[in-house]
Amino acid sequence: MIGFRGKRGDWIGLVAAPLFILFLVWAADKIWPLPLREVSPARVVVAHDGVPLWRFADADGIWRYPVTIEEVSPRYLEALINYEDRWFWKHPGVNPFSVLRAAWQDLSSGRVVSGGSTLTMQVARLLDPHPRTFGGKFRQLWRALQLEWHLSKRDILTLYLNRAPFGGTLQGIGAASWAYLGKPPMQLSYSEAALLAVLPQAPSRLRPDRWPERAQAARNKVLERMATQGIWSAKSVQESREEPVWLSPRKMPQLAPLFSRMMLGKSKSDKIVTTLDAGLQYQLEELAQTWKGRLPARSSLAMIVVDHTDMSVRGWVGSVDLNDDSRFGHVNMVNATRSPGSLLKPFIYGLALDDGLIHPASLLQDVPRRTGDYRPGNFDSGFHGPVSMSEALVRSLNLPAVQVLEAYGPKRFAAKLHNAGLPLYLPAGAAPNLSLILGGAGAKLDEMTAAWSAFARHGKAGTLRLQPDDPLQERPLMSPGAAWIIRRIMADEAQPLPDNSLPRIAPLAWKTGTSYGYRDAWAIGINARYIIGVWTGRPDGTPVVGQFGFASAVPLLNQVNNILQARTTVQPEDPRPPSVSQGVICWPGGQSLPAGEPNCRRRLATWLLDGSQPPTLLLPEQEGINGIRFPVWLDDSGKRVAADCPQAREQTLIVWPLPLEPWLPASERRASRLPPVSTTCPPLGQGALLPLQLTGVLDGAILRRLPGTPEASLPIQTRGGTEERWWFLNGERLQERGRNITLRVAEKGEYQLLVMDDAGQVATVRFTLQ
Repeated sequence: MIGFRGKRGDWIGLVAAPLFILFLVWAADKIWPLPLREVSPARVVVAHDGVPLWRFADADGIWRYPVTIEEVSPRYLEALINYEDRWFWKHPGVNPFSVLRAAWQDLSSGRVVSGGSTLTMQVARLLDPHPRTFGGKFRQLWRALQLEWHLSKRDILTLYLNRAPFGGTLQGIGAASWAYLGKPPMQLSYSEAALLAVLPQAPSRLRPDRWPERAQAARNKVLERMATQGIWSAKSVQESREEPVWLSPRKMPQLAPLFSRMMLGKSKSDKIVTTLDAGLQYQLEELAQTWKGRLPARSSLAMIVVDHTDMSVRGWVGSVDLNDDSRFGHVNMVNATRSPGSLLKPFIYGLALDDGLIHPASLLQDVPRRTGDYRPGNFDSGFHGPVSMSEALVRSLNLPAVQVLEAYGPKRFAAKLHNAGLPLYLPAGAAPNLSLILGGAGAKLDEMTAAWSAFARHGKAGTLRLQPDDPLQERPLMSPGAAWIIRRIMADEAQPLPDNSLPRIAPLAWKTGTSYGYRDAWAIGINARYIIGVWTGRPDGTPVVGQFGFASAVPLLNQVNNILQARTTVQPEDPRPPSVSQGVICWPGGQSLPAGEPNCRRRLATWLLDGSQPPTLLLPEQEGINGIRFPVWLDDSGKRVAADCPQAREQTLIVWPLPLEPWLPASERRASRLPPVSTTCPPLGQGALLPLQLTGVLDGAILRRLPGTPEASLPIQTRGGTEERWWFLNGERLQERGRNITLRVAEKGEYQLLVMDDAGQVATVRFTLQ
């Protein structure tokens, strides 16, 4: 029994001992896990083709360019494995023969002479640095076994590729290849692969940019090994030995700093791949530097280039100079909120086309107006009277845009843009109003540029794609026909042409914007493939006298367009949509009329959307119930008579909108257009028609308010004319209807007072209140 128990105890001990050892190993693995995760890892932002743009070092100042095995040249992998660890794919993390040889050498000399390290052991030392002692070697062996236990050989090799030291703050073959050679690690030659394979053995002593002779000797040693082992052909090795090792100082990625910093918050990856084009980005930043000296003090600029075929961002310059604190170079002005000036005008015209309010040749009114306390004016401080929608857009006239926005509705307009991805930033509690169209709300250059893609993407506004994996998203904003018409107008092709004469590749279409007080100057352009957004101004929002879109932003826009044209080989076509046709309309009615029709005072050729010819858009309460269509009754001799006169026949007379009278020749004014009155059967209330005259203030007078009074009071009288009177101040209809009124004016500025009688006679006077 005793013998049996002894044998049984030995058997239990034999089983328990390995289990206990396995438990200790398991416990040690849990207590001292592999330090694979970094608290603040090194990260890099790269262009769409892998070119590094900007690097962000880790806590120790190290920067890496993460790669996979497939992204590294097979030549480098061959040189690395056959020179460093021929049995890498077969040993369990430790090569016992190499360890025994190294141990014997170390014991014989009394110091560490050879490490016998495998690639796995080198990765272990990189993950968990240790002193070069016997205790440190044991710690390295333990980590190597842990690596083999938890990771595959491919994972371990990938760790080496990204953690091996290459001198200074460089780690990994990716960072070394780009910094030393300016190329991706997939494109390494035999000579370059051998050089970078040996460099981690002594990265400081062998740095090729500092010690080219040492680096060349070490490289040749690797080449000889590859030839001896028959890995590379003798010819390839001989040609590689003849290549000298001489490298310029290391190249650190220094492109798109503000864009790269923004991308850190959009991705958690160590290598953030973007849609930027590194070559284009370099040209844009060089262009920004050349413009720096031309900008006023404390001014900056911003540029963005988007490929509107897929909405990928190709270029992004957030400031003129990152290191210039006087110009707030650290502020990314591409996504800063600024006043866009007139950049929203193309949208309101396009939406109004779809709504049937106007067509490109619609008669609009560039006349003085006041809506409540809002009194818009033009950039040139003048007024141009009758203008077409196309002319108003090309010349960026303010009053016609306000007129169309008033008809469309500012709240509806803002909501439409917001739904398409262009929010307008208003002060807290403020509602959209007519000032929107002239820059009365904030916008961002990146969002504005994205919304402008609707003019190139058949009416659908796309969302910017910053990374290749970002999906293409777009939202409808306007019809393809409206988008095409507006784009062609901005490209100076408002005049319709036959399809065989119409360029199928649209030329550059552009628009400027200048904010109130010359604080911001914008320009956005669309060529056959790209959208270009440009902003200049002071980031702190202070005015820059003399800075406006055409003078400050358009020259920069044209230079960017020239760069893009030189780089572009394929240009998409822009054919006319089926919904767009040619037409001829007449002013002042705004619709087609037969040849010889007396109501056609001026004919205009134009593009039409779905064949629609909306009548002339009038201002609210501008005319009577019949608008500008005056019914008159004529006798056989063509004179005006009363409706109940014998042989009276009705005829419609289309007249010009009343506020346009001062800009019309005398023959086109209502008094001249109305036929003479019959003496035998005059219209009711019509006798001898005396000329309408206005008295009380001289034309061109300069007036001042009396001391202590908040407003100027002007008694105005009229003489002659017929009984009824309509009064207009700066194009806005007044409530007064009598022959004599008292006009009260409080604000300083220029005024136009106009009075009209029911016979169509008009009298005007201009004065200035100081």
